[in-house]
Amino acid sequence: MLDSRLQRVRLGTRGPTVGAQGLGCMGMSEFYGDVDESAARATLEAALERGVTMFDTADMYGQGENERFLAPFVRAHREQVVIATKVGSVRGPDGSMSVSNDPGHIRRAVDGSLSRLGIDVIDLYTLHRRDPRVPLADSVGTLADLVVQGKVRHLGLSEVTGDELREAAAVHPIAAVQSEWSLFTRGIERTLVPAAAELGVGIVPYSPLGRGFLTGALPARPRSDDVRSVFPRFTGENARRNAELLAPVAQIAEARGASMAQVALAWLHHRAAVWSLTVVPIPGTRKPSRLAENLAALQITLAEDDLARLDPIAAQVAGDRYPDMTETADSRES
Repeated sequence: MLDSRLQRVRLGTRGPTVGAQGLGCMGMSEFYGDVDESAARATLEAALERGVTMFDTADMYGQGENERFLAPFVRAHREQVVIATKVGSVRGPDGSMSVSNDPGHIRRAVDGSLSRLGIDVIDLYTLHRRDPRVPLADSVGTLADLVVQGKVRHLGLSEVTGDELREAAAVHPIAAVQSEWSLFTRGIERTLVPAAAELGVGIVPYSPLGRGFLTGALPARPRSDDVRSVFPRFTGENARRNAELLAPVAQIAEARGASMAQVALAWLHHRAAVWSLTVVPIPGTRKPSRLAENLAALQITLAEDDLARLDPIAAQVAGDRYPDMTETADSRES
């Protein structure tokens, strides 16, 4: 039985209906150190039991292994699970990264994802990164063809500007945009969020806990097998300065008997009301206990004075989101 306490919402005006919080599954395959597979699988089952229905992956996570990992779970619960996967970020055999929005690549990639997941149709198929060398109309037009062919139900975009969302939506309805959004990262509020509210497009915030920084539980220096060890916000003086920004988050959490992660997620859920749009964060975790903690954030309502104390944080964050910001929407904002 799905947990009735987890509200169900519709992603935009034409997207799928999902639990008000999803689960990011990337870390179940790589990027954040060793994985306990049994705990990860228990987390998937616990999520569904508590009302989480959207599970997010991508063809580049683990070079396809994350989709293969999710396949047995997805097939076992196909009528309940909304599976979201992505295309456009390409991993070479040596782990090198590139972007391809080429129509031929998209057509090949969707078949690969369907095969690895062991399903007939993808519920939400997202263009992972924007390649300005390929006309957006060509890429979205190809994705729209996949809907007509019955391989995909709904389309999404990731890391796009407001203008790019409008351009894409003129070709085919967009259910949701996945972009980084948190107390530490609010760039999408410049043009993307207003455009999404105008067009009736949902927002799926990734890294809603600032890649763990907002939990206040990160080690002083990430391990070498942790991708955060090379991210500017987690290194050197930037890390020290950013840790100081957590003080109001910690104080509000203590006053409310909550965790810092819950405060950060409650703030993000509040943004849905501020902007009058659907916001479904996808915090990633591999532990059932953390899953329960994250979902409890939906029971927290922050006061106006709490929100006022949290509002200035993002403007003071030191360091970029990635070592190379070339593929982000920030790099294309006018």
